[in-house]
Amino acid sequence: MNIEQIREYCINKKGVSEGFPFDEDTLVFKVMGKMFALMSLSKGNSINLKCEPEKAISLREQYSAILPGYHMSKIHWNTVMFNESISDNLLMQLINDSYNLIVSSLTKKSKDLLKEM
Repeated sequence: MNIEQIREYCINKKGVSEGFPFDEDTLVFKVMGKMFALMSLSKGNSINLKCEPEKAISLREQYSAILPGYHMSKIHWNTVMFNESISDNLLMQLINDSYNLIVSSLTKKSKDLLKEM
């Protein structure tokens, strides 16, 4: 996948918005106002995704293209280098996992609003 395909995949998820809260280069995806993915537009080869701590460590051990989250909590975030060593299916699953992790942590009110969208 390339940066545009990833953007399209993220933005089409229910309740997702995109923006540049940090600078003009870092595109951030949020679900109901909570960040689940971010990537540098100028570098265009990686995405930071939220992950369960145990799974984050396991993924880093399994794949050389998955690193501790760059400029993020190394416990809860991974940086995924999207290149030939990470399949599109795995990348989409990791995006889904990050999105679902945030959705599961939403308040009941936010979850109800999300269901209505």
